[in-house]
Amino acid sequence: MTPAKVPHQNVTFDSTEGQAHGYIAIPESGKGPGVIVIQEWWGLVDHIKDVCDRLAALGFVALAPDLYGGSITHDGAEAAEMMSKLPAEEGARLLLGAVDYLLNRDEVTSETVGAIGFCMGGGFVLSLAAQAGDKVSAAVPFYGVGQGVPDSFKTITAQVQGHYAEHDDFFPVDQAREQEKQIREESGTEVQYYYYDAPHAFHNDENPMGNYREDHAKLAWTRAVTFLQDNVH
Repeated sequence: MTPAKVPHQNVTFDSTEGQAHGYIAIPESGKGPGVIVIQEWWGLVDHIKDVCDRLAALGFVALAPDLYGGSITHDGAEAAEMMSKLPAEEGARLLLGAVDYLLNRDEVTSETVGAIGFCMGGGFVLSLAAQAGDKVSAAVPFYGVGQGVPDSFKTITAQVQGHYAEHDDFFPVDQAREQEKQIREESGTEVQYYYYDAPHAFHNDENPMGNYREDHAKLAWTRAVTFLQDNVH
């Protein structure tokens, strides 16, 4: 699924947590709308960098902030521990810094950014949308779980497109449907959730848990990309 090589680099930016780090991929054209890519509980692993590269190949400037400060793992128990040690408020503040950094880059042509994230990152997509206001115009959580999921969605102004699994052991589909309803009722924004006959983390083709489902992943990705193209300007 890796696209042709695109310009990319590791970057450092300021947040209220101090200096933060991330990975940015830039279209061959040198410019494009901005998208924040938020990691799963494994850390800023190659798969997340690949998502950035794929978005850049489609014309986006894609930034993946490193929420763990360089730590990565491929062990589920260790990943759960790493996630539990990341305070939701700290992660949210770092992501807000990433949004400002991305919007201030010369390569970014959009006045807003999109946000797409997976697992823990899907939860933080919703948190970021709730806190960033009009700076985030499109929020795309994939099976968002973890402490990043906010209790209230009243401050979300972004359009929301969710991708959730019907056989998710981490976030049962009934809870996902309740979340969809809550966002729609509290935010008053456009909300569309899709549900797939798949397990948790079905989009990750490098998932150590072996949950990747190619057909569902491709469909979800096509929907997500179109949504970002339509809503990030």
